[in-house]
Amino acid sequence: MASLGEDLLNIVNKLQDLVFNTIGNDSLDLPQIVVVGSQSSGKSSVLENIVGRDFLPRGSGIVTRRPLILQLINVPSDREDKPGNDEVHIPHTPASVAGQNEWAEFLHEPGRRFQDFQEVKQEIERETARIAGSNKGISRQPINLKIYSPSVLSLTLVDLPGLTKVPIGDQPGDIEKQTRNLISEYIAKPNSIILAVSPANVDIVNSEALKLARHVDPMGKRTIGVLTKLDLMDHGTNALDILSGRVYPLKLGFIGAVNRSQQDIQGNKPMSDALDAERHFFRSHPAYRNMANRCGTQYLAKTLNGTLMSHIRDRLPDIKARLNTLMGQTQQELASYGDAAFTGKEHRGSLILQLMTRFATSFISSIDGTSSEISTKELCGGARIYYIFNSVFGNSLETIDPTTNLSVLDIRTAIRNSTGPRPSLFVPEGAFDLLVKPQIKLLEIPGQRCVELVYEELIKICHTCGSNELSRYPRLQGKLIEVVSDLLRERLGPCSHYVESLISIQRAYINTNHPNFLGAAAAMSSVINDKQERERKIALAEERRKRERRRMKELNGVNGVETPEEEEELGAQHVELPMRGHASKMSRSLSPNGARGTTHSLAATLQQGRSASPAARPGQALGGQVPGGARDSFLNYFFGKEGNGNTIPPTHVALDRPVSRQVSSHAEPSFAGSIRRGDTRMPESVLEDIEPNLQGEDPLFPYDDTPALSEREALETELIRRLISSYFNIVREMIADQVPKAVMHLLVNHSKDVVQNRLVSSLYKEDLFEELLYEDDNIKSEREKCEKLLNTYKEAAKIIGEVL
Repeated sequence: MASLGEDLLNIVNKLQDLVFNTIGNDSLDLPQIVVVGSQSSGKSSVLENIVGRDFLPRGSGIVTRRPLILQLINVPSDREDKPGNDEVHIPHTPASVAGQNEWAEFLHEPGRRFQDFQEVKQEIERETARIAGSNKGISRQPINLKIYSPSVLSLTLVDLPGLTKVPIGDQPGDIEKQTRNLISEYIAKPNSIILAVSPANVDIVNSEALKLARHVDPMGKRTIGVLTKLDLMDHGTNALDILSGRVYPLKLGFIGAVNRSQQDIQGNKPMSDALDAERHFFRSHPAYRNMANRCGTQYLAKTLNGTLMSHIRDRLPDIKARLNTLMGQTQQELASYGDAAFTGKEHRGSLILQLMTRFATSFISSIDGTSSEISTKELCGGARIYYIFNSVFGNSLETIDPTTNLSVLDIRTAIRNSTGPRPSLFVPEGAFDLLVKPQIKLLEIPGQRCVELVYEELIKICHTCGSNELSRYPRLQGKLIEVVSDLLRERLGPCSHYVESLISIQRAYINTNHPNFLGAAAAMSSVINDKQERERKIALAEERRKRERRRMKELNGVNGVETPEEEEELGAQHVELPMRGHASKMSRSLSPNGARGTTHSLAATLQQGRSASPAARPGQALGGQVPGGARDSFLNYFFGKEGNGNTIPPTHVALDRPVSRQVSSHAEPSFAGSIRRGDTRMPESVLEDIEPNLQGEDPLFPYDDTPALSEREALETELIRRLISSYFNIVREMIADQVPKAVMHLLVNHSKDVVQNRLVSSLYKEDLFEELLYEDDNIKSEREKCEKLLNTYKEAAKIIGEVL
C-alpha cells in the first residue's frame, strides 16, 4: 500500500510539473497541503523542521511574498537511482543521483541542482524580487521547488504569505486584503488540505489561520491544526485541551510542535539538535508526556504524508473526470480556431470556396429571413427592407400635400399665362398640366431615399455575414465584403435611374382619362355642392340668431326695455343678405388664432345690379338643392345663362392636409382621400366644423394675403386645386406600388442572384490564396496555446491512466 501511495504522489507531482510548465496555473485542482498562518506564527520553521534544512528566507515584515510550491521527494540513501526513476523528476533533471544525498531544483531553473541550501534561500529571494519587486508587495505567481532527500517523506506543500494587519515600509496600503484574497484562492479548492498554523502563546479564538480555514471548510473535514511555540506559554498553562480537540474540534485534529528559537536560528543550531530538543520537550513535559507520540515534527510529517496519500486516492477519480471535461472544452475551443493543417497548399482552394459559399448563403438567408441566427430584439435583414417599403417610404409619400406649395396667386397666374391674349371659355387645360407636373416631381425625393435606405441596409447585412471560422482570416473577410459592396454599388445607379424614370414617365403624359380621375364636371359639381351646403348652414345659423334676437326683444319689452330700431334693421339685413345674394361686401377673417383678420371684398357679385330673388331661387334661399341645380349652375357659369349675373361666390378650400400613413388602416380621414375614392362631397366632419359668425366671415376662403379675385378666378382657382389633388393622388398610389417593386427587382433580387458568381470570379484565383488565408496573429497564438493545452491534458490523462 505504501508503494501505491508513493506512486500516487509521484503521479500528482508529475501532473503538477506538467501543468505549471505548460499552463502556469493549477487548473486541475491537484491535491496538495496549503500552509496558512499569521505573520511570525512559526509556519516557516515548521516547514524547515519537516524538510530538516534551513532554506527559507527570514527577516522582518512579509518575507514570503510569492506562493512556494514545495515538493518533497524521498530518495533512499542506501541505493543508487536506477533507470526509470527519472520519472519523478523534471524532464531536464539527470537520472543519476549516485553519491549525492540531498539537492534542490527549481522549476524556473531546469537541470540545475542546488546542493547548498543557502543558495536555495538566495535563489528564492532573487526570484521573489524578480516578479514581486522589492517593495514588499506580493504576487500570485508561484515558485516551484523540489527537494530530494532521504530524510523526508514524500509531500506536496504550498507555503503562502503570512497574514498581516498593518502595512510597513513601502508595502501597499491594501496588503492585508491582497494576502487574504491570495490565501482564500488556494484554500478554497476542494482538493486542498489546509494546514492552519497557530501560536500556542496566543488565545486560539484569535487565530487568523483557523478563521480563514473555517470560512471555506466550516465542518473542519480537511483542516489540520498545528500549535507552535508550546514552550513559550506562561508557566502553569498548557494547550492540552486544544490538542485533545475539546476546544476547537477538527476531524484531522491538532498537532503540537516546538520550533527553534530566534537565538537558535542566529546561532545556526543544527536541525538534528533542534528535533532532539523537541522530542525531549514533549517527553519530559508533565502535561504532554502522555501524548508525546502524537506531537512533534516527525509525527506531523508522517500524518501529513498519510493524509495526503489518502486524499489523493479519494480525489483521483474526480481529477480524471475534471480532466476529461477540460479536454472536451479545449477541443471545442481549438475547433473554433480551425485546423492549421487544413490551410496547406493542397487545401487552400477548397477552403476559400467553402468560406465563399457560406458567406453568400448567409447574405441570402439574412435577406430572406431564413437565417438560423435571427434576432428577437430588433428588426434585421429582410424585415428591415419591408419596414422601409411599407412604413418609411409609405409615410413619406402620404405626408406630401399635393397643393401645399401652390398659392392662389400661383394658380391664378398659371391660368392667365395659359390663356394667352384672350380669356378662355373653359378652365384651361394648359394651366392644369403646368401646375400638376411640378407636384408630381415632389414624389421623386421619397423614391430616391427609399433606394438609398435599402442600399444601406444591404451593406449592413453584408458586414454582419460570416462565421467564427471566417473571422480567422481578416483579409479574406474584408475582400468578401468589398466584392459584395462593389456589386451593390453597381446596382445602385440603375435602380436610382429607374426610379427617376418612373417619375419622369408620370410627368411626360397627364392621363386625364384615368378612371379614378375626378374630372372637370365632377370637380365643379363638388365645388357648387360644398358652397350650397355652406350657405344652408349659414342660413340656419342666422335663423337661429334671429329667433334668439326676437326672444330677447320680447323679454326686454316685458321688462320695459326698448331695442333700438337701428339694431333691429341691422339684424334684418344680416339675415336677408346671404339669402337674397345681394351684391354687398362681406368681411371675412380666418387668422390662425381665430381673431378677425384682413377684410376682403368678394368679387363684384351681380355688379350689373341683377340678383336672383328669393322667390326665383327658393332652393338656394333655404339652403337646399333643386334637382339639376348643379348642372344649371355649371352651364350658367360657362355659357352665361341669365346674363352675367351668376351668383356663385368664390370658394377656396384647402382640400388636402398631410396625413400620417397607417399601414393597417383602410380609412383616409383627409378630404383628398375621399376624392381618391371618387367621393366629391365635402366630408361631414368638415361641414360640421364650419361655424359662421355674425360678421359674415367665409370659413371656406382661408387665404388672407391673396389679392382680390373675380368670381370666375375664384372658381377656376378652386377647380384647378381639386383637379391637381385628384390626379396627384392617382400618381402617388402608382409610385407607392412601383418603387418597391423596382428596388426589389433591380437591387435586392439581382444582388442575391449573382453574389455567389461574383465572389468566385473575383477572388477564386490561386495567386490570391496565400494572401486571403493570412491568419490574424492573435488567432494563431490562441490556437497554438489551445493545442499546447490539449496536449498537456492528454499527457495528464495518460499519467493518471497508469494507476486507474
